[in-house]
Amino acid sequence: MTIVLWMIAIVLIAIGLVGTVVPAVPGVTLMFAGMVLGAWVDDFARIPVWVLVILGALTAIAWIVDFAAAALGAKRVGASGRAVVGAAVGTIVGIFTGLWGLLFMPLVGAAIGEYSAQRDLRRAGKVGIATWLGLLLGTAVKIAIVFAMIGIFVGALLV
Repeated sequence: MTIVLWMIAIVLIAIGLVGTVVPAVPGVTLMFAGMVLGAWVDDFARIPVWVLVILGALTAIAWIVDFAAAALGAKRVGASGRAVVGAAVGTIVGIFTGLWGLLFMPLVGAAIGEYSAQRDLRRAGKVGIATWLGLLLGTAVKIAIVFAMIGIFVGALLV
């Protein structure tokens, strides 16, 4: 049974790693769940609770980054609420349109949302790019956090 539980933990961590860049999958949360399961399976012998507390804090920081990144990019250029909603809709549509959709649909959605609010094509483009850059920066920070989490987890297992 221990082997099956470790396999589930590894699968959760792997899906979580992929979910870090796929917006609809709660990547960091799944990774953390897999790490908690791994620690529990091992009766917290190699991965003590204090390591899980650190991993939990990193998970919370990744959540905050995820929610704040696009909003901060949009707010920096004074985007309307429609632009933020457009970016969210663009992100959801991007999931179904492949890699390019994931990369560029938030930009398109934010630009369309801003254009519908202000009827200014230049401003819509500026807001779309700022929102998109916020999303990319947020994703880069999340990836860094995720790899730090993996390093801490694996380090605790090996020590």
